[in-house]
Amino acid sequence: MTRAVWLKADETVGDWEARRRRITAGLESDVDRILVDEQDVARVRELGDVEVAAFRSATEVDVIEEWSDEDDAEDAPDADVVIVGKDAEGDGSVSLPTETAESSDLAAIRRGDADGGYVRILDEDYEAFAEAVATEAAYTIVVGEDWTIIPLENLIARIGDETTLIAGVESAAEARTAFETLEVGTDAVLLDSDDPDEIRRTVEVRDETERESLELQWGTVTAVERAGSADRVCVDTGNLMDHDEGMLVGSMSRGLFFVHAETAESPYVASRPFRVNAGAVHAYVRDPEGGTNYLAELASGDEVAVVDTAGTVRTAVVGRAKIERRPMFRVEAEIETEEGTDRVETLLQNAETIKVHTRDGRRAVTDLGVGDEVLLYYEPVARHFGEAVEERIIEK
Repeated sequence: MTRAVWLKADETVGDWEARRRRITAGLESDVDRILVDEQDVARVRELGDVEVAAFRSATEVDVIEEWSDEDDAEDAPDADVVIVGKDAEGDGSVSLPTETAESSDLAAIRRGDADGGYVRILDEDYEAFAEAVATEAAYTIVVGEDWTIIPLENLIARIGDETTLIAGVESAAEARTAFETLEVGTDAVLLDSDDPDEIRRTVEVRDETERESLELQWGTVTAVERAGSADRVCVDTGNLMDHDEGMLVGSMSRGLFFVHAETAESPYVASRPFRVNAGAVHAYVRDPEGGTNYLAELASGDEVAVVDTAGTVRTAVVGRAKIERRPMFRVEAEIETEEGTDRVETLLQNAETIKVHTRDGRRAVTDLGVGDEVLLYYEPVARHFGEAVEERIIEK
């Protein structure tokens, strides 16, 4: 599931200067969407490139109903997502409809005048109203007034895939709870906070909950031998990597070696914590979606998977891929699988700055020997154009 952080920046936040500061903090923290009143959409567009959601009042809905396809077309709102419910039934400003009356919020969504609804859960009637909105709307924002009475679990359990469920939160801690509730969580959160640090932490929570966790295994080195010169690829990312991070690369897609980023200081060269000296041009590198790319195909703007020694995955953007001819080692390892012992291998540059991860920690490939155990990711599948396929493919 892809999680998202929406940032609330409507007129309840304060004057435009207060809203602008909050929006700017959101842009700098990489929130997914800004929620404002419809009259502020153009202002947000001027501040940065971000998706904008807008509250539409009942009055504005009535005006839109009177527009023709040609008249006032230039004045049509420019929000990516339109939300009803503020100053209306959704937040209690207008009484909920009776069994015989139609909801104006729901009517606007059904007509296509809005994409989603905003509901403050004031009591059980509003919880039921949120469920009704969810059956009609692409987006359902729920803000709990007292989650001990109206638990978020009820809404998650009852609202299915027909809507994107967004929970109102005021902190990163609340966002984590929303994302993890019932082990399913909400699709997104609507953060109401002026604190730039809280906004940043909430985005970090989003990223953490999206990260895949791989089961890395130990393989036993059976050969380390000179392999002549080849074209090798340094993958320089636009992201700094930590001491325990690197990439998964290998000559065989089913067995990828953990190769450390160049975060360590060396008497020969300064550390380059944005770089992984990943191997020869033919090798595979894992991408964030679980597929593979050839190292030779990577280019600026592509995304690669950065993995730590515990198997936690995050996404990094390629700044450049640098290809140069260098002397290489062929590293071969055996790994125990359910079907027996399998052999995997890769080509790595013959240089002390290239390090793999062993039982004893990071080790230069120049110091690697037969019998050492190295960290691998093993997946017994074949691949076609980087995608896993159920097909018998022999790799040597």
